[in-house]
Amino acid sequence: MYRILVVEDDRGIASAVCRQMESWGLQARAVEDFRDVLGEFSRYDPHLILMDIVLPFYNGYHWCSQIRKVSKVPVIFLSSASDNMNIVMAVNMGGDDFVAKPFDANVLTAKVQAVLRRTYDYSGQVRILEHRGAMLNTADATLTVDGKRVELTKNEYRILQSLMEQKGSVVSRERLMEILWDDGSFVDENTLSVNMTRLRRKLDSAGLERFITTKVGMGYLIEADGQG
Repeated sequence: MYRILVVEDDRGIASAVCRQMESWGLQARAVEDFRDVLGEFSRYDPHLILMDIVLPFYNGYHWCSQIRKVSKVPVIFLSSASDNMNIVMAVNMGGDDFVAKPFDANVLTAKVQAVLRRTYDYSGQVRILEHRGAMLNTADATLTVDGKRVELTKNEYRILQSLMEQKGSVVSRERLMEILWDDGSFVDENTLSVNMTRLRRKLDSAGLERFITTKVGMGYLIEADGQG
C-alpha cells in the first residue's frame, strides 16, 4: 500500500486529505511536529508527499529542498498562493506538481494517483534507512548526515546498508564478507577490517561517533534506540 505524508498545518484540511487518500486505498499520515518534518519523513518513509507552502517555523520550499538532499520521493505542493511565481518556485525547488487551494478532493486524488503511477511503475520504491540523523538512500546508494552528503565507496555502502537493515541485531563478519563478495571480488578478513575502519572514520567525522559497535567474537551492530 502506498504511503502519503501530508505536510499541512491546517488540521481540518490535513484530516480531510488523509480521509480522502484512505478512501482510495492509500495510507496517509499528517505531520505532527513542524520543527522536524525531515525526521517524520524518514520515519514514515512515504511514497509521496503533499506539501503546503506556508508552514510554522520553515516553509514548504525549505522542507522540499531538505528532502531532495536525501530522496527523490515525489512532492506535490498544495497552496492558496497559486500565482505563477509560486508555481515556478515549487517546480524549481523539486516539486512534481502543484495543486491550488481550494481544491476538489477528486482532482487531488487523480493527481496523486498519476504521480504514483509515473514514479513507481518504472522506478520502483524509494527506501530510506534512518538512524541518529543518518539517512541512507538505497535507491541511489547515498548517505547524508544532517543534510550533508558523506561519500562512501561501494564496499562501505554495502556494509552500512547491511548493518542499518539489521539495526538492533548483530551481523557476523562472515555475513559481511559474503555481502562484499557478491560482485566476485576476493574478500578476506583484512579487507573487511580495512573497509570497516574507513567507514567508521567517515562516520566519526560526520558527527556519528560510536555509530557501529563491535561485538567481540560475534560481529558488528548498530544499536536500536534504547539499546545499550
